[in-house]
Amino acid sequence: MKQPPESDPSLSSPARERRQRVQSAETGMSVLKGLAHLGGRSSLTALSAHVVESPAKVHRYLASLMEAGLVLQDAASQHYYLGTEAIQIGLAAMRQADPIRAAEPCLIRLRESLEVTCFVAVMGNKGPTIVRFEEPGLPVTVNVRAGSVMSMLWSATGRAFLGLLDESRVLALAEQELGEATPEMRAQLDPKDPIGQLRREVRQARCASVKDTYLRGISAVAAPVYDYAGRVCAVITALGATGGFDPAIDGPIAAAVRREAKAASTLLGAADSTD
Repeated sequence: MKQPPESDPSLSSPARERRQRVQSAETGMSVLKGLAHLGGRSSLTALSAHVVESPAKVHRYLASLMEAGLVLQDAASQHYYLGTEAIQIGLAAMRQADPIRAAEPCLIRLRESLEVTCFVAVMGNKGPTIVRFEEPGLPVTVNVRAGSVMSMLWSATGRAFLGLLDESRVLALAEQELGEATPEMRAQLDPKDPIGQLRREVRQARCASVKDTYLRGISAVAAPVYDYAGRVCAVITALGATGGFDPAIDGPIAAAVRREAKAASTLLGAADSTD
């Protein structure tokens, strides 16, 4: 029978001790992450089942985590929950969460895999504002760059914010834009409830799509990036010339944009429920 690594006679005593320390640290982190995945509070039985370890073993690691202040135990229910030190770690991580940084590798993957122009935008005082822009080797000529403010009603980016970010200023910007729109622009929207219908469509699809509405000859697809609190903090958009760009919400480009937006959301600590 093959001996476990920690009892391998070919390893020196210091090497065995290092291996054991590494394995202990991995198990401890597994228990701590398991507690977090269970909502930050759990019984010993449920936590043991989640991490697939015996209750006795999990109990030993919980005792060590309690000594470090990472875990506490409720005296009445005997349930374990995340402690003050774990909360401080989480707060530090949240302060460093940057949607622009999280979206950068996503934009590069979209640019390289689809050969499309893509960008990430955040909600600014004047509207959705592009903060990072990526172009393929043969870029599509568009009059937007980093710093450009996008339309709330006629760009995919703005519609994604409008449909999925519940803030009064977002609705106010949309209403202002609608009031200043030409009859030709208004004709592109639902005549009875133009803003409400847009919001319902975006919420149902969890993304936004436009074809020749904001820039003539340009189509785009946009998907939201969520932060740890489940709030839309940015939007990732891909665009291209209408003739060679499929803006269908069930098409491959939309699927790729949603996938990369989810990847960025995961880096920011968003829960799976924000898919």
